[in-house]
Amino acid sequence: MPVLGRRRLSAHRYRPAVLAAGLAVALLGTLGNAPVPQAQTTQPAAATCPPNLVGKAKCYTGQDSNGAHYTMAVPARWNGSLVVHAHGGPDLGDSSDPSRSTDDLERWAVMVDEGYAWAASSYRRGGYGTRMAAADTENVRRLFVSEFGKPKRTYVHGQSWGGNVAAKVAETYGARPGAYDGALLTNGVLGGGSRGYDYRVDLRVVYQYYCRNHPRPAEPQYPLWQGLRAGSTLTSNGLRARLRECTGYDSAPGDRTALQQRNLDDVLAVTRIPERSLESHLQFSTFTFRDIVSSRLGGRNPFSNQGVRYTGSHDDKALNAGVERFSADPTARRDLSYDSDLTGKVSIPVLTLHAIDDPTAFVEHEAAYRATLQGAGRDGNLVQTFTKETEHSALSDSEYANSLAALNAWVRDGHKPTPRSVAASCEAFDRRYGSGCFYDPAFHPAPYASRILPRPGGLAWPAMTAAQERAWSRIDGVGIAP
Repeated sequence: MPVLGRRRLSAHRYRPAVLAAGLAVALLGTLGNAPVPQAQTTQPAAATCPPNLVGKAKCYTGQDSNGAHYTMAVPARWNGSLVVHAHGGPDLGDSSDPSRSTDDLERWAVMVDEGYAWAASSYRRGGYGTRMAAADTENVRRLFVSEFGKPKRTYVHGQSWGGNVAAKVAETYGARPGAYDGALLTNGVLGGGSRGYDYRVDLRVVYQYYCRNHPRPAEPQYPLWQGLRAGSTLTSNGLRARLRECTGYDSAPGDRTALQQRNLDDVLAVTRIPERSLESHLQFSTFTFRDIVSSRLGGRNPFSNQGVRYTGSHDDKALNAGVERFSADPTARRDLSYDSDLTGKVSIPVLTLHAIDDPTAFVEHEAAYRATLQGAGRDGNLVQTFTKETEHSALSDSEYANSLAALNAWVRDGHKPTPRSVAASCEAFDRRYGSGCFYDPAFHPAPYASRILPRPGGLAWPAMTAAQERAWSRIDGVGIAP
C-alpha cells in the first residue's frame, strides 16, 4: 500500500519539541525506576490495515528501541486528534507480541472510523509491569508525533489491565503540557495491584481448601501465594482439567456429583466470583501470580490474607480454620504498589465506562478509583458512566464512539458532562453503529470493600499516596524492572 505523506515538523517547531522531550526525560528521572521512554527507532513501515479499515485509513507497524512492537493508523479523513491505546492482559510471553497491537486496532477500529488517528504499543515484553507498559505507551505517542506531527488533541485509552496502564500514563505523563488532553478508561482494573487482586488471592486459597488438587498431595508443595511453583509444567489445559475434576464447573448441573456441586457452590459463594468467569480468574491466580512473584519480585510475596474471615460456605468455621494463611513481604508489597497502584493525582479530564455486570474487573473497581481521586482532591476531573452490559472484553461500538465524543467535547469546550448527558448523546452514534446504548445513568457502584474482602488497613484510598510515591521513588531498585 502507498505510504502516507508524513507530516514533518518544520525546523522552528522541531527545536522546541526536542527541548521539551529533554525536559520530560529530566522530569521522569524524579520517578525513581520508572522506565524512561526512548523514541529512537526505525521509521514506521506501511502495513496492511485490518479488513474493517481497508480503504478508510493508512496503517503502519514498527518496533521501538526497547523492542516493543507497535501499530499506528491514520484515517483518510483525519480530524487531527490521536488516541493512544494501552492494551490489557498482561500477556505472559517473554517478548513483545507483534500481533497484539494490530489485533487491538481491529477491535477498536470504531475510533478510527470516528476520525481519530490511533497508536498502540504491544509493550517490550509480556508479563506484569504497569510502569513499563505506561512508558511504552508514552513512547508510541512520541513516535507518532515525530512521524506525523503534533495532534490537535491526544487521548489515552485503556481497557481492563490497560485501564490501569492508561491511568498510570495519565498520572505519570499527563501533567506535561501538550502530551495528553484526556483519558478514557473502559472496564478498567482501577483498584491497582496491591489490592486489585485480593479476590484472586482468596480464590487461590479457597479453591485449594476444597479441591486439594492444585497442587495434589503427591506433587511438590509450595505456598499458594506463588500461584504456581517456578518449575511447574502445569498448563492452562491441565489446570482446566483439575477445576473440572473438582467442581464440574463446565458440566450441566445434573451431570455433577454431589461433592462437585457442593465444592462449586462453596467456592462461588465465598469468593463472589461469577461462575462463568471462574476458570479465567483461577488461571490468573495461577499463571499471572507466578509471573508477578517469580519473574518480577524475585520470589518475594506481595499478597496477604491474614485477618480475612471467609463466609458463605456450608461450614465457615472449618474453612477459616483450615485455609492457608500468609502475610506479605513488606518490600514485595511496596514494589507491587509502586508499580501499579494509583495516586489519583491527575490533571486531565478522565471519563470511565464500565459494564455493571463485568465478570472480570468488577464494577466496584470504579468505586476504588473515585475514592482514590477523592483522596487526592482530584475527583473534579472524573466522570464515571455505567452500562447494563455483561461482558468484560468488549463494549458497544456506539458507546465507545459516544464516550470519545463526550470526552473530546469536555476537553474542547470545558463543559464537564454528566452520566445522564453522556447517556442521552449515545443514540446519535447508535444510528451509525447499531450496537446499542445500554447506559444506566443512575447507577453508583458500592464501595470496593463490599465486594472484595479488605485486608487490615485496606479501607483508605489512595492505596499509594503521591507522597509515598515520591519517597519510594528514591529507593534504588524499587518497583518492577522493565
